Amino acid sequence: MTTTTTTTAKTPGRRTRPGTLAMKIAAMTPVVVMAEWIFAEDSEIGGVIGLLAIVWVAMLSIGRPIVLRSRSSRIALIAAAGYAVVLADDPNALALLLGWIAISMAALLPRRRFDHALRWVPRLGLHALVALGLPWRDLAWSAAARRRSRRGGLRAAAAMLVVPVLGGAVFLTLFANANPLIAGVFERIAWPDLGDIVWRIAVAAVMATAVWATLRPRLSVRTGDTLDLPARVAQFDPGSASLVLSLATFNVIFTGQNVLDILFLWSGAPLPGGVTMADYAHRGAYALIVTALLAAVFVLVTLRPGSSGTASPAVRRLVTLWIMQNLLLVASSALRLVDYIQAYAMTAWRLAALAWMALVATGLALILWRLLRGRSAAWLINANALAAALVLSAASAVDLKAMAAAWNADVAITQGRAGPPLDLCYLATIGPSGLTALARLERHARNATLRDRLAYLRWEAQVQTKARQGGWRSWTGRNARRLAAVEAMMGPRRPLLRAAPNGRECGWIYPVEPALLTKAAQR
Repeated sequence: MTTTTTTTAKTPGRRTRPGTLAMKIAAMTPVVVMAEWIFAEDSEIGGVIGLLAIVWVAMLSIGRPIVLRSRSSRIALIAAAGYAVVLADDPNALALLLGWIAISMAALLPRRRFDHALRWVPRLGLHALVALGLPWRDLAWSAAARRRSRRGGLRAAAAMLVVPVLGGAVFLTLFANANPLIAGVFERIAWPDLGDIVWRIAVAAVMATAVWATLRPRLSVRTGDTLDLPARVAQFDPGSASLVLSLATFNVIFTGQNVLDILFLWSGAPLPGGVTMADYAHRGAYALIVTALLAAVFVLVTLRPGSSGTASPAVRRLVTLWIMQNLLLVASSALRLVDYIQAYAMTAWRLAALAWMALVATGLALILWRLLRGRSAAWLINANALAAALVLSAASAVDLKAMAAAWNADVAITQGRAGPPLDLCYLATIGPSGLTALARLERHARNATLRDRLAYLRWEAQVQTKARQGGWRSWTGRNARRLAAVEAMMGPRRPLLRAAPNGRECGWIYPVEPALLTKAAQR
């Protein structure tokens, strides 16, 4: 009994071999050193952050080889490397967040297999919190071990140096005040800037904490096991009779809404007086998505596989009909948003909203499949998480602002007056993302006033992008390709602009006159 108790009392940290700890410190050091090299005060960060992420992934593989022996961990590590490539090409917050999730999961998965996504949300959150104290706990343990092996050595050395160091500093200060020659020597010494020292210490502390948390994760493998919300909420069972009555009521209400959408939205019939298509589209696009989400929650809570409701053929038919109506509702919401875009142009947020609607439709279809095939709650959660991960990964790899700008330019060039107004302010404010679209519009402009305005906005964006590309910290591959494409179209020289004594404005072109833009490029 005594032996068992002693073994249990040992902490995981004390069982770590010094060689293993040294290898992890050696793996952490290149990442910290590279971060110190990259991050500077008041400096924009570009593609080099992707190189830092790639080094982190490589050092995690070297310093903790177990991540390569776990299949699920290898998948997460490959995903982290993919996000690192995205960061190297075009850094963005979404790719940074997804990369952190991937590398954290690569570090944690060897300790616990992937069960379902909902349980991993608190695990990742707790991992981020626990990471703040991990390096300092291990440092304290290591210091305690050294004190035990060399009792009194450091303390005696420190006591021996206190008097000469402090005494020498006092006498040097007095002599510097009394002797101008000594004072001059001190004045010529380039002392390091205190602010820079603080910044460097902060960068090293942040990176060391983040990397160490992946090299020596100490998150309990049981974290999140008790958080099984689907299983708990699904205990609610209103009974077959109540479900039939509820679903019949919901189907009648949804049928009314869908019939109105078919009559006025899908068929193109004229709306009642005082209601424009833009009003009809804008007011309903997001409210209907909320309706579909509420419907999905209702089905999840009341119709889990094996419940009394799913055993009833009437309930199964009614819920199938209701989910199909919800899918039509989501399609109508997307069509409303498309109509609104056709009236008021495309933006990155509207493009993201279309992707969100596609995710909602996918979730509804997965709920129906789960109900009909008797799939588990974990299957449904993981399927939705996979769909969301694919959409978010695509959004991190592409530039939604550039896609919106390209769409607006294409519509302006091809449709003219029939298209939406061309918001030049939007193209100007999205920075490098609007550069290629502005160049294309300038190349197709026939009206001299319009061409002058486009040339000014394009050149401003081009100069700003070149300035960002001039520093190695802020350089990105995507901006390099943009500049190359624009210079191939318009050349590297400054355009000849009209005098503007009162300044310039970006402004709207509403509507785009057919004579202002031509489908054929001007030479």
